[in-house]
Amino acid sequence: MFKGLKPIMYHGREVWPLVEGGKGVSATNHASSGAWAAAGGIGTVSAVNADSYDPTGKILPQVFLTKTRRERHEELIQYGIRGAVEQVKRAYEIASGKGAININVLWEMGGAQQILHGILEQTKGMVHGVTCGAGMPYKLSEIAAQYGVSYLPIVSSGRAFRALWKRAYSKVADLLAAVVYEDPWLAGGHNGLSNAEDPLKPEDPYPRVKALRDVMREGGIPDSTPIVMAGGVWYLRDWNDWIDNPELGQIAFQFGTRPLLTQESPIPQAWKERLMTLEPGDVLLHRFSPTGFYSSAVRNPFLRNLEARSQRQIAYGREEGGDLTHQLDVGVKGKNFWVSRDDLMRAREYYGAGFTEALRTPDDTLIFVTPEERKLIQKDQADCMGCLSHCAFSSWKDHDDYTTGYLADPRSFCIQKTLQDIAHDGDVEQNLMFAGHNAYNFKKDPFYSNGFVPTVKQLVDRILTGD
Repeated sequence: MFKGLKPIMYHGREVWPLVEGGKGVSATNHASSGAWAAAGGIGTVSAVNADSYDPTGKILPQVFLTKTRRERHEELIQYGIRGAVEQVKRAYEIASGKGAININVLWEMGGAQQILHGILEQTKGMVHGVTCGAGMPYKLSEIAAQYGVSYLPIVSSGRAFRALWKRAYSKVADLLAAVVYEDPWLAGGHNGLSNAEDPLKPEDPYPRVKALRDVMREGGIPDSTPIVMAGGVWYLRDWNDWIDNPELGQIAFQFGTRPLLTQESPIPQAWKERLMTLEPGDVLLHRFSPTGFYSSAVRNPFLRNLEARSQRQIAYGREEGGDLTHQLDVGVKGKNFWVSRDDLMRAREYYGAGFTEALRTPDDTLIFVTPEERKLIQKDQADCMGCLSHCAFSSWKDHDDYTTGYLADPRSFCIQKTLQDIAHDGDVEQNLMFAGHNAYNFKKDPFYSNGFVPTVKQLVDRILTGD
């Protein structure tokens, strides 16, 4: 047992301060989270478009039969509720009364509140807590109170938590089980990097977590309420000075990337094998997500293509003026696109290289793509099923007039399509592959030598040693 690490009380039960990260679409399910809880930790079922099964146990594909985005959005909500309820029930059975089961939702996913209500209504007594990030989930505490479950907001700064506490959480203080600090430079998936922070200049998490604890103390929240350190956690020995540290109060640790490579992990074999090949720097912090948030993923050909697409970009205006002195004569129909002389030369180069189609972005720029890319982008935009509350890629919004009011952005992608595909045996090189920035440890950590893939229990036991 790693020195100083002790069980904590969580929702009335004693558990290890080890939390399984609840990763996106089908990357964390009943098998992994149930096993994590059975090992004495807090398992987390992903309640984001979770899988359902037919009577034989096969995954049911999410097929959309209606014509409009708004109708498909309603179908997606029903899929989401049905799948998450099934995942929770199965995880609860596997846990057999040990550990705890959380669910994880993204506040900015389409229909988040409706889905949360639907899940918690049908899983009473099985869900111990709800983790929620990707946005400012003010109503999380109110929803948790309706069902008597704990809530764990995910934030990346003390300032964000202060806003949530003052506006809503202070009214439901007794159900605040923990605050998850997700480091924006180290965590995989979407994160809360603010406009005031530099994506290229990582900050030490210690002072940021200390500042979060100070905000919690201002609100009268006891030090026994854990801060969960999420992002960059691999070996507990690296965090020795955080454990039993009076400056920080109770600390728990979230593991998002390491549980991907277990026998119970639901991700496909090709994804697991790819994780074992990663080198330092292979995970990119980028801003291509249609959510508008920064996120971290493996810099595979899928991500490199998005980088290249944005690099083939020029500014334009509808009228001549300033630097816009030349009419664009490639990639567009009509003569009302004015560009600079240098950009005209660049556009002609793109055209000559086969990128013959110019697509407008919301920022008064044009990107150049192949005819095949254009067809795929436009098809994916047309097939939108409203998986986000606001989607830059399709300009969908899940309320009011159902549009963001902005031009659909071809520099982004359909996140629902790619995450469903990679989780269900799609090409790992041609889809978005989320991972934390420490994923290169799979290749260098001796625990995984000779291609060893542990069970969740073996992984938790290993983590408890400090390694």
